[in-house]
Amino acid sequence: MLSSTRPRRSRRVAAATAGIASLALLLGACSGDTEEPGTTDGDDGEMTDEEITLTVATFNNFGYTDELLAQYSEEHPNVTIEHVTAAESGDARTNLTTKLAAGGEGLADIEAIEVDWLPELMQYPDLFADLPTIDGRWVDWKVQQATTPDGKLIGYGTDIGPEAICYRSDLLEAAGLPSEREEVAEWIGGDDATWDTYFAAGKEYVDETGNAWFDSAQATFQGMVNQLDAAYEDPATGEPKDLASNTEVKGLYDQVLAAAAEDELSAGLEQWGDDWAAGFQNDAFATMLCPAWMTGPIEQNAGNVEGWDIADVFPGGGGNWGGSFLTVPASGANTEAATELADWLTSPEVQTQAFEEAGTFPSQIEAQESEAVQTFTNDFMSGAPAGEIFSTRAQAIDGAPFKGANYFAIHAEVQNAINRVDLNGEDPETSWETAVTDAANVIQ
Repeated sequence: MLSSTRPRRSRRVAAATAGIASLALLLGACSGDTEEPGTTDGDDGEMTDEEITLTVATFNNFGYTDELLAQYSEEHPNVTIEHVTAAESGDARTNLTTKLAAGGEGLADIEAIEVDWLPELMQYPDLFADLPTIDGRWVDWKVQQATTPDGKLIGYGTDIGPEAICYRSDLLEAAGLPSEREEVAEWIGGDDATWDTYFAAGKEYVDETGNAWFDSAQATFQGMVNQLDAAYEDPATGEPKDLASNTEVKGLYDQVLAAAAEDELSAGLEQWGDDWAAGFQNDAFATMLCPAWMTGPIEQNAGNVEGWDIADVFPGGGGNWGGSFLTVPASGANTEAATELADWLTSPEVQTQAFEEAGTFPSQIEAQESEAVQTFTNDFMSGAPAGEIFSTRAQAIDGAPFKGANYFAIHAEVQNAINRVDLNGEDPETSWETAVTDAANVIQ
């Protein structure tokens, strides 16, 4: 969910990069030494009625309430579920990779992961159970993301992150600009919206008010780069592209920083930081890119602030930010029972409940088409028909971009470069040159 990464990283990207650089060494050290998957009981690994406890490790808010998990225990009286939730995805990632490197001891029976972790984790498929295929449950590209080249499925999809624009209708209205959600969508460009039209609308707002249009250049860039088919690596070979000559990424970098710095559209806040959270309370920005899971953090941070709404529009057409999976570590003692639980947790019925609870838009086709999702409204977001809007936004997604083993590390350096400019006022070209050098140093 963002998914995965729902909020995904609240620590500075630079700190995360150090952990990424060592991931291959950590996991490579234990590759090939993985124990055979455990089972609930019996020499043949068949399910029994023996009383067991299954642990489920997630982060942020997957929508898995105590009441929801109790439903499973009612249907499976021998199974007790313990739900462990990390406050930040960075903590969950560190825990997962560290324990995988130690052979998997101490991992939960089910470990949630963000989509952007997959390219690296899939280099070590033997560390995860090969999950049975469930035909027709998910949108095709969601399944492909978690499928190894030789056909092993290491994760069951939970949510996806179709993107819209969330905005403060009261701030726009006070500025004498379009404020109703249909008007805002057309003002930003409607079906023909581009990043240029989004930034042009923002310049109108900034010129009128002197206040920022969006929260963060780095977060805005995330929506832009996710629309590239292959941002940092060659899909044919998996080899990293030379960042110094990567005109696609550099073009987006220049575009977002021109809007952020030159036109002063950015509030200059680091997403998930304390200042960003406070910005919701002090009217620091009027709009932000809004994958479905973002509605939860907006409500959490905005509190009693009224006026938030959702516009059914996104620059460039469609975009997906985040989304998560449930994996079953192969080192677990109850992999068969854990697989059955992961199946249930990612069923259309359960993911519909999770969407209603946490705004995590389901990757399951049946759930997307359900009446519960289609008619869902978000009271905090001014009663916006969130289910309908994000369903429309999901239909605009063409597929998943290619992300290879080096994606996370290279992308982190570009994000660092954007933050140096947006947060600290560094010269964009100087910051880009630093990113080129740093990216070369972290490539596997």
